[in-house]
Amino acid sequence: MPLPTRLVLDTNIVMDMLHFGNRHTQPLQTAINQGHILCFTATECLAELDRVSAYPEFGLDLAARNVLMQSYRSIATPCDASGEENYLLPRCRDKDDQKFLILAARCQADLLITRDKLLLKLARHRHKPPPFTIMTAEAANQLLGLV
Repeated sequence: MPLPTRLVLDTNIVMDMLHFGNRHTQPLQTAINQGHILCFTATECLAELDRVSAYPEFGLDLAARNVLMQSYRSIATPCDASGEENYLLPRCRDKDDQKFLILAARCQADLLITRDKLLLKLARHRHKPPPFTIMTAEAANQLLGLV
């Protein structure tokens, strides 16, 4: 039996999945809930999700934010650093997104799922290609046969 696919979701994808119920993230969420896919997070990624979920445009009060955070914690396995990390990774122009690249390398992810254009551009980095695939939720669904 093949091992479950290992993935990292960036903050926008988590919001799409758990707040907006985006149709492209629902097959991923189902596969995660069924244990076919393992999802990883880290303290700094959770902190960003907590901060972003408080943005007024999302209309989440404290109780709704807590539900969202607990929902994510229930499906994501923590994978925090346990020492020095020197991964051969491309540098994202948005330094706030570098943590997702580092997390994906740390947890030996197969996929980093995002809709961030700067992260998606790094998928084609010629000099330092990441050791994992960076793609959209739609592409991941196709690749994993979820649709």
